[in-house]
Amino acid sequence: MKAVSESPVIVITGGSRGVGAATARLAAARGYDVVLTFVANEAAAHAVSADVEAAGQRALAVRADSADPGEIEQLFAAIDQTFGRIDVLVNNAGIIAQQSRLEGIGFQRMQRIFAVNAIGPMLCAQQAAKRMSTRNGGSGGVVINISSASARLGSPNEYVDYAASKGALETFTTGFSKEVAREGIRVCCIRPGHIYTDMHASGGEPGRVDRVRDTIPMGRGGQPEEVARAILWLASEEASFVTGTFLDVTGGK
Repeated sequence: MKAVSESPVIVITGGSRGVGAATARLAAARGYDVVLTFVANEAAAHAVSADVEAAGQRALAVRADSADPGEIEQLFAAIDQTFGRIDVLVNNAGIIAQQSRLEGIGFQRMQRIFAVNAIGPMLCAQQAAKRMSTRNGGSGGVVINISSASARLGSPNEYVDYAASKGALETFTTGFSKEVAREGIRVCCIRPGHIYTDMHASGGEPGRVDRVRDTIPMGRGGQPEEVARAILWLASEEASFVTGTFLDVTGGK
């Protein structure tokens, strides 16, 4: 193992775009070394890494499907080798599919949505806890799961499978936070609302935020940087007595 990094290390799954990329850039500005995962867009991941390094911090971009336990083990082995520590895990990677009512959703889609959005964060948290927990000789840490307002709202006629997978993630947050609360690990969850990211294009409606913004009490969609600031607050010592908590970043919806 190489020398332990002097800077705290934040790991962000799905860090090449949207909220993940915004979080990586803000974390670097606040003194974190950054590990980010990507699946398809290597160029975007390396662009974010370049921004981290331009801020004076170290960056590591790793291709890793968060639903693949072998790839997650390799990811954390690479973190051990490169940094020798992990302080914050942001389980941000998530997927949606084409908008559809339930009867139009196939079994393979359901399996993939749950594999990435619910099981993936559990696999990553499992590896992080092995390193963070004082029970295992670690020095503590923070796990932040990125859910969605859809876990409360259900996303009828659009993404009930996605909403259900985020509901599972929230239940996991509650249980895991209690499991490791006395081992130096805080576990929290953020529910973004309608945020301007390119994820909506994956559901077939790139302009979705503009369509629904009048239903948001603040009358506008959110920016990825606004979610990133909430993530970095929960990760910080300013939130030292906060665990098992859900923070809505939804503009009031």
